[in-house]
Amino acid sequence: MPASLCRAAHLVLLLALMTGLPGCAALVAESASTAAGVTGAGVSDAIGANAAATTAIGLGVQAVGRAGLQYAQRRAHGVAQDSIAHAAGSLPVGGVAQWSIRHTLPIEPDEAGEVTVARLIGAGGLECKEIVFSVDRKRERGFYTATICRDGEAWRWASAEPATARWGSLQ
Repeated sequence: MPASLCRAAHLVLLLALMTGLPGCAALVAESASTAAGVTGAGVSDAIGANAAATTAIGLGVQAVGRAGLQYAQRRAHGVAQDSIAHAAGSLPVGGVAQWSIRHTLPIEPDEAGEVTVARLIGAGGLECKEIVFSVDRKRERGFYTATICRDGEAWRWASAEPATARWGSLQ
């Protein structure tokens, strides 16, 4: 194995190990595209590509790596939001429930907190709830608001983050 390809493989391994460390999510986000670029450059160098081709391959792999990480983060956020919506769906106004999420990929920290329904929103066939939820961290508690809506038997997040994937630029 060429030395440049070996160094790139070691960098990717180090990045993978860092995902398991608490507080490294921001470092992983910034490092993933760099590691992908270095890996791409190492591969292109190993096959004997010229400098322009090496740069192009490195940048292309870097873009794919960054897009992949962003996709995984959006999925992790969606799973957390679905967990909160599920916990709040059966609550009456003023009711309180616990919610938690344990991520299978450690690109985001595991989270937990409480959720309450502040008010009901809707008319006709549109049934929604405005919720207030907490995200409990080691020494602090963050509070947030969101809207969830009934979709058949399930309650779904109706605020902007995962909604943009469903509805495009309408929000």
